[in-house]
Amino acid sequence: MDDLVLLIAILALVVAILAFRKAGGEEEVRKQMRDLSATAEAAREKTADVLDRLEQAVRGKEKTPPAEPGAPGPSPEAPK
Repeated sequence: MDDLVLLIAILALVVAILAFRKAGGEEEVRKQMRDLSATAEAAREKTADVLDRLEQAVRGKEKTPPAEPGAPGPSPEAPK
Protein backbone atom coordinates (compact mmCIF):
# COMPACT_ATOMS: atom_id res chain seq x y z
CA MET A 1 0.00 0.00 0.00
CA ASP A 2 2.84 2.39 0.84
CA ASP A 3 4.40 1.68 -2.55
CA LEU A 4 1.19 2.72 -4.31
CA VAL A 5 1.09 6.01 -2.36
CA LEU A 6 4.73 6.71 -3.27
CA LEU A 7 4.05 5.93 -6.95
CA ILE A 8 1.05 8.27 -7.03
CA ALA A 9 3.07 11.05 -5.32
CA ILE A 10 5.91 10.70 -7.84
CA LEU A 11 3.44 10.70 -10.74
CA ALA A 12 1.79 13.85 -9.37
CA LEU A 13 5.21 15.52 -9.08
CA VAL A 14 6.03 14.67 -12.72
CA VAL A 15 2.69 16.04 -13.91
CA ALA A 16 3.25 19.24 -11.89
CA ILE A 17 6.71 19.72 -13.41
CA LEU A 18 5.36 19.23 -16.93
CA ALA A 19 2.55 21.71 -16.31
CA PHE A 20 5.01 24.26 -14.91
CA ARG A 21 7.23 23.99 -17.98
CA LYS A 22 4.28 24.24 -20.36
CA ALA A 23 3.01 27.36 -18.57
CA GLY A 24 6.28 29.17 -19.16
CA GLY A 25 8.59 27.81 -16.52
CA GLU A 26 11.11 29.89 -14.64
CA GLU A 27 11.42 32.53 -17.37
CA GLU A 28 7.75 33.46 -16.99
CA VAL A 29 8.14 33.68 -13.22
CA ARG A 30 11.17 35.95 -13.63
CA LYS A 31 9.26 38.16 -16.09
CA GLN A 32 6.36 38.49 -13.68
CA MET A 33 8.76 39.35 -10.84
CA ARG A 34 10.37 42.12 -12.95
CA ASP A 35 6.95 43.53 -13.82
CA LEU A 36 5.86 43.40 -10.19
CA SER A 37 9.08 45.07 -9.04
CA ALA A 38 8.60 47.91 -11.53
CA THR A 39 5.01 48.39 -10.36
CA ALA A 40 6.06 48.37 -6.71
CA GLU A 41 8.82 50.93 -7.38
CA ALA A 42 6.36 53.24 -9.13
CA ALA A 43 3.93 52.92 -6.22
CA ARG A 44 6.74 53.64 -3.75
CA GLU A 45 7.70 56.82 -5.62
CA LYS A 46 4.09 58.01 -5.76
CA THR A 47 3.66 57.33 -2.05
CA ALA A 48 6.83 59.28 -1.24
CA ASP A 49 5.61 62.24 -3.32
CA VAL A 50 2.20 62.22 -1.64
CA LEU A 51 3.78 62.06 1.81
CA ASP A 52 6.07 64.98 0.96
CA ARG A 53 3.09 67.08 -0.16
CA LEU A 54 1.14 66.07 2.94
CA GLU A 55 4.05 67.05 5.18
CA GLN A 56 4.30 70.45 3.49
CA ALA A 57 0.57 70.97 3.87
CA VAL A 58 0.60 70.08 7.57
CA ARG A 59 3.80 71.87 8.57
CA GLY A 60 3.76 74.64 6.03
CA LYS A 61 6.85 75.59 4.15
CA GLU A 62 9.60 76.28 6.67
CA LYS A 63 11.99 79.08 5.82
CA THR A 64 14.87 77.62 7.83
CA PRO A 65 15.43 74.00 8.66
CA PRO A 66 15.11 73.12 12.34
CA ALA A 67 18.36 72.91 14.32
CA GLU A 68 19.72 69.44 14.87
CA PRO A 69 19.93 68.21 18.46
CA GLY A 70 23.40 68.78 19.87
CA ALA A 71 24.25 71.46 17.32
CA PRO A 72 25.95 74.58 18.67
CA GLY A 73 23.70 77.57 19.06
CA PRO A 74 21.71 79.49 21.62
CA SER A 75 20.66 77.29 24.47
CA PRO A 76 17.45 77.96 26.37
CA GLU A 77 18.11 79.16 29.89
CA ALA A 78 16.31 77.46 32.72
CA PRO A 79 14.27 79.80 34.94
CA LYS A 80 15.74 80.31 38.40
